[in-house]
Amino acid sequence: MSTVAARIGVSKNTVSLALRHDPQIPVATRARVEQAARELGYVRNPVVAQLMTELRKTHPGGRRRTLALLNANLDAKAFSRHPTVPAYVEGCRRRAAFHGYALNEFWLHDPALYGERLNRVLRARGVAGLIVVGLMKENRLPPRFAVTWQRHAVVVTGVRTREPTLSFACVDHHALVLEAMERARALGYRRPALVLERAIDRLVDGRFSAGFQTGQEPLTEAERLPGFGAVEAARANPDLFHNWFRTHRPDVIFTLHTVVREWLEAAGLRAPHDLGLVQLERRRGCADWSGMEQHNDLSGEAAVDMLVSMLHHDEPGVPAFPRAMLIGASWAEGTTTRLQPILGTRPGD
Repeated sequence: MSTVAARIGVSKNTVSLALRHDPQIPVATRARVEQAARELGYVRNPVVAQLMTELRKTHPGGRRRTLALLNANLDAKAFSRHPTVPAYVEGCRRRAAFHGYALNEFWLHDPALYGERLNRVLRARGVAGLIVVGLMKENRLPPRFAVTWQRHAVVVTGVRTREPTLSFACVDHHALVLEAMERARALGYRRPALVLERAIDRLVDGRFSAGFQTGQEPLTEAERLPGFGAVEAARANPDLFHNWFRTHRPDVIFTLHTVVREWLEAAGLRAPHDLGLVQLERRRGCADWSGMEQHNDLSGEAAVDMLVSMLHHDEPGVPAFPRAMLIGASWAEGTTTRLQPILGTRPGD
């Protein structure tokens, strides 16, 4: 490293930072350092590099490196009171601390915040990269921040964004529905139905419904029931749901909406005695449901890992080929499905 520094007339510390793609070092200087390192045959020792990383995390001398955590939810307090968002935030905070980064938080719907102003604040605070959290009803980012995405490394948690499409980390929605379907079939349920607001399925590019359709393939034609997608309309007019239910009579319902249980109980139906209920995202308010743990905190951790990698490789801006990190979900037993197949069913076939 000293030889590289002497060759191009910079300090050894500048060489060290440049080879780690540190944004404190101008791009032109980084390019000169990398070219000299290649010409001199410099190879970074991975053991030493790992040791220095650990030392920097333990003793972060000088100003601590900073990431921005952007709340894209319409609720300014979503980080603390939303039923889903806090898990992502917890994972982001935990992983940022592991990597030695501080987190600054911003609300993207703040009327006083716009692209250039946000960029000035980020520069003043030495923010190295951005994590977007909280897109639960839309997957398009506010257009006034277009310049922000172009100038920074950015990763989104929870969904894949459009306009622009950025790298993202989220649960594997398709696989989690497939596993939930397999669990239900093993318990002897034969007439499953998906009750999911269409807008939410569109938010994840139809991965919930696609997983459900794949899970229906082992069933007979008579057992493949149409789903119910007008959940928001049924909140105002529950008869929409009740008419659908009386027509198709599923023996197990897969959903994200706790209101489904209320509708069934209003009709005198109880889970698991009359039918099964499977929650596709166990969270606050549905801890007793059977269903899938999405581990959204791990999606938050994965987003930070992706962002740190992008910073190390000097990859700001909207990527030509966005990356996706999918996190596996896991089944959790609850009180809304039977514990074993009833007599005469064909579990798992």
